[in-house]
Amino acid sequence: MKLNKLFPAMLVLMLVAALQSQTSSQRKTSLQQQTSLRLAAAADLEPVLPPILEKFRQTTGIPVDVTYQASAMLTAQIMNGAPFDVFLSADLSYPKRLIDAGLAEGDHGSPVTYAKGTLVLWTRKDSRLPPPSLDLLRNPALKRLAIANPERAPYGRAAVAALNRLNLYETLKARLVTAENIAQAAQFADSANADAGLISLTSALTPRMASAGNYYVIPRDLYPAIEQGAVIVRKTRQRDAARTLLDYLLSPPVQSMLAKSGLTPVH
Repeated sequence: MKLNKLFPAMLVLMLVAALQSQTSSQRKTSLQQQTSLRLAAAADLEPVLPPILEKFRQTTGIPVDVTYQASAMLTAQIMNGAPFDVFLSADLSYPKRLIDAGLAEGDHGSPVTYAKGTLVLWTRKDSRLPPPSLDLLRNPALKRLAIANPERAPYGRAAVAALNRLNLYETLKARLVTAENIAQAAQFADSANADAGLISLTSALTPRMASAGNYYVIPRDLYPAIEQGAVIVRKTRQRDAARTLLDYLLSPPVQSMLAKSGLTPVH
């Protein structure tokens, strides 16, 4: 009799434990989904972000999925409803456009500046051209110069601005090889589809580009400052996690990592 009475009670306890375990698993899965971020990032950040985001995941437990493209293309995608949570642009104008359209949030109506970019002239070490310098841009032997699309990429606009300041744009216009974004401009120069490239310092400092070529820093007074801005997409369901990521990017240790990768810290 006692065994007969005990068996139903044990069965009930087992069922309760199983339900609790299932509920706990569901909560864990739900939490993982809630803390997963979709990040839209400018192409110049592709060599920079992977180790930073891995440390972020280890520190916070929040994984981040990244899409790297030209800032203009990412802006258009967000305007068309792409489900990004955070946007890291290569300038301030594109995230400001999203704020003005009511599609993104910054600080006090402005994007969060997380770094500043640097434009460089890069050539391969095996090139027959002289080392990179402003004089190289005036050299008739320079037949193909890679730049990012100035209509879509802030670094492309910076390149055109620098060439105009040097009164070289009209001379070099027919020799420009226009890439979709700054990463592709670096690829064009590296693969000999161009003789040289006006690219980001972040691209020039990658192991591949650093070993294969040399670069010259374009004087900063030749182009408008490349202030890189971030916003949180208004439709995000991960606002707390998104804010945590932006705060992490602005932290002193991460700003130091950005500096080593070719971006100028904001602190």
